Amino acid sequence: MTSRYVVEDRARNTFTLSRETLVSPAVLEKEMRAIFDTCWIYVGHGSEVGQPGDFRTRQVAGRPVIFCRDPAGTVRALLNSCRHRGALVCREREGNARQFMCMYHGWTYALDGALKSVPGPEAYGPGFDKAKFGLMPVPRLEHYRDFYFACFDPAAPPLADYLAGAKDYIDLVVDQSPSGRMEIVAGVQEYDIRANWKLLVENSVDDYHLPTVHTTWLNYMKNAGVNVRPPKDEALLLPSKGWGKDLGNGHLTTDNVNFRGRPVARWISIYGEEARADIEAIRRELVARLGEARAARIADTNRNLIVFPNLALNDGSSVTVRTFFPLAPDRMRVTAWCLGPAEETPAQRARRLDAFLTFYGPGGFATPDDVAALEAVQQGLAAWREVGWSDMSRGMAKSADEQLNTDEGHMRVFWRRWNELMERAG
Repeated sequence: MTSRYVVEDRARNTFTLSRETLVSPAVLEKEMRAIFDTCWIYVGHGSEVGQPGDFRTRQVAGRPVIFCRDPAGTVRALLNSCRHRGALVCREREGNARQFMCMYHGWTYALDGALKSVPGPEAYGPGFDKAKFGLMPVPRLEHYRDFYFACFDPAAPPLADYLAGAKDYIDLVVDQSPSGRMEIVAGVQEYDIRANWKLLVENSVDDYHLPTVHTTWLNYMKNAGVNVRPPKDEALLLPSKGWGKDLGNGHLTTDNVNFRGRPVARWISIYGEEARADIEAIRRELVARLGEARAARIADTNRNLIVFPNLALNDGSSVTVRTFFPLAPDRMRVTAWCLGPAEETPAQRARRLDAFLTFYGPGGFATPDDVAALEAVQQGLAAWREVGWSDMSRGMAKSADEQLNTDEGHMRVFWRRWNELMERAG
């Protein structure tokens, strides 16, 4: 495969990426049309709008959106733009409302988007039909296990088809709840990174960088009494064997034997002896409900899932839902939430939040190191005209079933899909 952006030579086991893709305003503009306007983009989790009238406002693929639940209980994603002159009709980040009123001229909308009233209706002619001036919904809104996605391409395939093999990994997250009800924990993390958004896709599934970038965390684990050592018979950089997997349609994941802190008995040194009985009870419930094999799959493995293009589900010591959207070729905005079973006790929730903040929080062990690494990459890319290509060939000589989490096969999955969509756009 040879294109302006990607050159892949399978006979020579080489894969190179043009660094122009990470610095060019023209590439970003094309991405907005070719990728963000055509793919299913994560909007939010149903638990965020649990009651009629609940709403959250956020940016989705560059558009202002009201994510809400109407009085009939239907979850909606409405474009947050008044049909009169375009102002935001909802300026609060979240809350519960009976209606939305534009602050500019007072046009008022119901929670299902219908236009309820306009000031001075007598000034409009008899042909003015309020039914034609409701808030516009996003063209497509669908969900899988309460994860809601919007698509701005009416001709796109159904979400279930689009997710392909990623559904199996979302199931591993949701099945952690005895009732199948996961919920976003109150609070949100939001921060900017001075780097191209696609670098965070790579970083989220790049276990090759762990021993060099995250030495502080590894030392913390060692000092806490968790023995993190690579198996003697494996030439691996990581303390456990893991895989990088292609899930179809550009989705990918790492799939690891647990070493990052999922609540299992050998982590008592971190969670405290008082947590032992609770952790063992969680394991027994998983086995009773799902069987030994499925319980082991959930409790003894962890994974970082990328749903193309910009949703990451980090399912390790906690479950982190993270999206990132480009603000400029060299800047992205990251938003992250903690997700957990609705039935958790206060003690279980406290452990989850501690794990969420300790590793993935903006002030945790992992995120500041990753931000520094990505910003260092972006600074180095200023030499892209002279040093024009990045090598992404690690592991290419192996089969698809042999790709380790320290290889780059799963990253190549993202870049092939990205390149396909960019080429298709012409």
